[in-house]
Amino acid sequence: MANIHTFSACLALADLHGDGEYKLVVGDLGPNGRQPRLKVLKGPSVLTESPLPALPSAAAAFLMEPHEPRTPALALASGPCVYVYKNLRPYFKFSLPPLPPNPLEQDLWNQAKEDRIDPLTLKEMLEGIREKAEVPLSSQSLRFLHLELGEMEAFVAQHKTQPIRRQTVITTMTILKKNLADEDAVSCLVLGTENRELLVLDPEAFTVLTKMNLPSVPVFLEASGQFDVEFWLTAACRDGNIYILRRDCKRPKYCIELSAQPVGLVRIHKTLVVGSTQDMLHSFTHKGKKLWTVPMPAPILTMSLLEQRSRGLQAVMAGLANGEMRIYRDKALLNIIRTPDAVTSLCFGRYGREDNTLIMTTRGGGLVIKILKRTAVFGEGAGEAGPPPAQALRLNVPRKTRLYVDQTLREREAGTAMHRAFQMDLYLLRLRAARAYVQALESSLNPVSATLREPLKLHAVVQGLGPTFKLTLHLQNTSAVRPAMGLLVSCLYNESLYALPRAFFKVPMLVPGLSYPLETFVECLSDKGISDVIKVLVLREGQSAPLLSAHINMPVSEGLVAA
Repeated sequence: MANIHTFSACLALADLHGDGEYKLVVGDLGPNGRQPRLKVLKGPSVLTESPLPALPSAAAAFLMEPHEPRTPALALASGPCVYVYKNLRPYFKFSLPPLPPNPLEQDLWNQAKEDRIDPLTLKEMLEGIREKAEVPLSSQSLRFLHLELGEMEAFVAQHKTQPIRRQTVITTMTILKKNLADEDAVSCLVLGTENRELLVLDPEAFTVLTKMNLPSVPVFLEASGQFDVEFWLTAACRDGNIYILRRDCKRPKYCIELSAQPVGLVRIHKTLVVGSTQDMLHSFTHKGKKLWTVPMPAPILTMSLLEQRSRGLQAVMAGLANGEMRIYRDKALLNIIRTPDAVTSLCFGRYGREDNTLIMTTRGGGLVIKILKRTAVFGEGAGEAGPPPAQALRLNVPRKTRLYVDQTLREREAGTAMHRAFQMDLYLLRLRAARAYVQALESSLNPVSATLREPLKLHAVVQGLGPTFKLTLHLQNTSAVRPAMGLLVSCLYNESLYALPRAFFKVPMLVPGLSYPLETFVECLSDKGISDVIKVLVLREGQSAPLLSAHINMPVSEGLVAA
């Protein structure tokens, strides 16, 4: 029980003193996310520890310069800063460049500085900016909005003379070799920020070498290649997508859309292994093609890379919520390690003077250290590609019947005519399908949205015998992760035949996967026993073209016919 609470990104193994004794660096969150500390462990005991100003987000060991002695530096990302240590002493602090503040927010604080508006008015106007503006508010304004009425005046008096600063924070970090692929080569730091940017830092001057933009906030980051030659950056983001960027590309080159949020990302050679919240391991190529999927028996909590250099083995380690730690090479399961508590972080590498050491921390703060036997072999041939064992079994094929022989002779003799008849039927089928599709488009009979941006489904149910019917519209958002907002539903009908007390609906936000019922009543006004069609349109606010529409054939009113 080491009282360590962290995750895999905040673990690093490094020879911090250049004496060949590798130590474990831990960015500890502290119990309940309080009292974050930087801990250095030698064996199972803590060697040194020091407090941190904010919660750590990542830790990495890297070489800053090619000169001897080649002692690696330690980089710890915490808040908007990267703290660099050499020989376990503070060496450099890099801060993210500040962001430009919201001009409307700046103008309000200038008015408060000149006492032209009171604190209550300032709060109301800042709340309006927060709801509508694209540029987020600064931390100063956000703290002011959470104050009680009696504390506002003192806060404004204290902070109105201070300039408005808007600062982003670091969400993830990794290292990228600069010009050589050697293990002891100089490396650059790659930072992912809350401002949806990737920054590559110079290892000596700590200046920004390049900046790349992402559509969403990165949470997991992998890098391969060399910065001066060619490199690839892979970022798993909060929008459920994985973006792949190349050198000299300011925008992502490839995008992998996942059906659920990612919980881990590991690169093995040229393939990516991603864990998702659907308890699945997915493998993709670096261009986004899916290779395989393996289901897990429990939710995935953490993932990391297992690399045994002596045997050239690279595998994926996955810590599960049921207390298991599974090791996979491609689709093959190599080993299962059971722990007394759920594993929250994993790290594999040289620790002390042992080359292959597995380090795990558990949810309750425990530390588990396992050393791989030097004679151990992970499942010989388990991960190699080849035919399955079942392919070698002989099938019990039945003997050829007289009917089979006659059919074979017929196909040989009339093969050309049979192929022509098949092609003719296929063309007719395609023609009828195309005609039906055009007819549906012309009559707007499409209860399922055809646009990828708004994947909606509409289903209508009519209940009753008349002359009053109950009309229920079931609207469903079929998207995997994206909610639908700002939708309107309108009913078009013959006013001489029907009367609807409510023919217009303002749809609330549609959560993916749920069906929302919209109910209204239809009163039949005609006593001639005739019926008509009610057309239902689903539109977006400010747009005239409907996203989808449906025709509802109303039944004949039994009450009026009987009368």
